[in-house]
Amino acid sequence: MRLLAPVLILALIATACGGGPPPTPDTAAPPPTQPMPTERSPQQWAATPLPTRVRWQFGDVLPYAVQSGDTLIALAAHFNTTPDAIQQLNPDFDFASYTTLPPGQPLTLPAYYAPLMGTPYHIIPDSELVASASQRHFALKATILEYNGFLSRYWEYAEEETRSSWEIIERVSRDYSISPRLLLALIEYRSGALTQPSVANFTYPLGYREPLHAGLHKQLVWAAEQLSRGYYDWRSGALVEVSLADGHAERLDFWQNAGTAALHVLFGALMDSAEFTEAVSPDGFGATYRQLLDDPFKDEVTLIPANLRQPELALPFLVGKTWSYTGGPHPIWGDQTPWGALDFAPPAVAGGCGYSTEWVAAMAGGVITRSDESAVVLDLDGDGDDRTGWAIFHYHMGSDDLVETGSVVRTGDPLGHPSCEGGRATGTHVHVARRYNGEWLPVDGPAPFVLSGWTAHPSGEPYKGTLTYDFPALKIEACTCVTATNSLSR
Repeated sequence: MRLLAPVLILALIATACGGGPPPTPDTAAPPPTQPMPTERSPQQWAATPLPTRVRWQFGDVLPYAVQSGDTLIALAAHFNTTPDAIQQLNPDFDFASYTTLPPGQPLTLPAYYAPLMGTPYHIIPDSELVASASQRHFALKATILEYNGFLSRYWEYAEEETRSSWEIIERVSRDYSISPRLLLALIEYRSGALTQPSVANFTYPLGYREPLHAGLHKQLVWAAEQLSRGYYDWRSGALVEVSLADGHAERLDFWQNAGTAALHVLFGALMDSAEFTEAVSPDGFGATYRQLLDDPFKDEVTLIPANLRQPELALPFLVGKTWSYTGGPHPIWGDQTPWGALDFAPPAVAGGCGYSTEWVAAMAGGVITRSDESAVVLDLDGDGDDRTGWAIFHYHMGSDDLVETGSVVRTGDPLGHPSCEGGRATGTHVHVARRYNGEWLPVDGPAPFVLSGWTAHPSGEPYKGTLTYDFPALKIEACTCVTATNSLSR
């Protein structure tokens, strides 16, 4: 692996296809909460001075304030140390009592040096990466129309329909649970299409020049994959280093946050060292974001509280029925979201994909916030906003007898029938996953996925893995089959 360009090394030592004119979209009056953004001078957006990062001595200890979503395992990975070493330095804090650590909790961490450390600048908070409640007052379409740039007149054929720019952004945001405001800022930063009346070449609006990813929709899907990988791998501790397009590397700052780590991964995949260093600095993407959409930390919300625990959830079928566990932990959407999804199939349907009269049942009580395009989302806190609190995502739901949006349901109420509709499916089943405050949760994270007492465990391969039950001690393995060995009942 080659070393970083000099500008990145200094960060360690010093401070820390739409061809032809598209049809004109319908106009819409912007809501009063969305005034036209005003231009601000760089002085008005002066960044807070960055902390100094110097090479510390072996045996020194470092101060740290817990960030939302931190776990002991992830902190140990970020700081190039071990969980045991952290616990020994903080004997008065009972780590064993917490799944996720309390935000703001002061800790002292061992100073194990790592080279090639990147900038300490936090570009965005975590709540501005995921589709969280911080965006509840953001009007995407109105913002695009207000600027009256190229994007306001852009249409593209995507997913079997001709769609406007805001429809494309909304779909990617919804599917990956990534902030639409962030996606819009990325488009502007890479192409100028939000504010400029014309764009010379919009084939690759984010700059990922790969023919299979031409057009706004495919560019955003690719970006959402990179952002998801960066965000969730930093969360788990699997990511500590970013590879750049020119082969250089950056060790993420020990004090970095998941939302910013995600942007480092995306920009690293697109840029060489010099361009990357500019993009992740206060004068790069962060400046574009602030000028367009205000301070991203202004509406910051805490996504993951201290000691996050899953509420009681039931298996997704009716009492007295027997279904099969056909898909162990695998990505929730696309390829780079967490392994947080499980698949369950009703009694065998001839030919794999076929119509089933069996019912998918509500795993808990709540309100249905979405029921379309083979998906049903159940909001458990009942406020009608699945970006807050716990939400259950169901996919491959048949179009017949689908529960209506806005319905209030109780545990065990029918939601619809399993099917092969939507996405990639080789057999009739339902795909279920969890979100908390808009953030996807892995099955084996700090809040394990437990259904009617059965706990999900991953293996080294997607769709494999087991379900275990403690008393009596039982275990079944996922299998794309319908046999006694992978069947379970409620």
